[in-house]
Amino acid sequence: MNMKSLVLILAISACGGGKSTSPAAPEPTNTAVAKDSRTPFEQRLSTACMNVAKKLTACAVADTDAKLASGEITQKDHDDLEKPKYTDALTSKSFDQCNQPDKRSSRQVRVLEVCLKEEQECAPLLDCLDHVNKKG
Repeated sequence: MNMKSLVLILAISACGGGKSTSPAAPEPTNTAVAKDSRTPFEQRLSTACMNVAKKLTACAVADTDAKLASGEITQKDHDDLEKPKYTDALTSKSFDQCNQPDKRSSRQVRVLEVCLKEEQECAPLLDCLDHVNKKG
């Protein structure tokens, strides 16, 4: 994983009904869906951060593919980096770094959303994400 990638990764219902007459039917359960109490801003930020985190993790894995091909890392190192335990931890850490409503602005959320929509390749996405922390 190149240093820029690493820096950006780190920087960045149902209600119960009546009784059924069929003995095979399961008993109704009272499992109401919890209402999302987050603000619309917090919901947008969370969604954008999760999508960015997943994409940056995919970029990091792709970077290890390139390093394997060039001989910079061994097959074992490559395989270790692609294990779900590693990628899930990387995604989670990236998400946690990004998803901080008290430290983010609406402009920053919009930058995240636009970068994800406009940039499909890793390098241009990383360049675009550089604008998240710049003053607007």
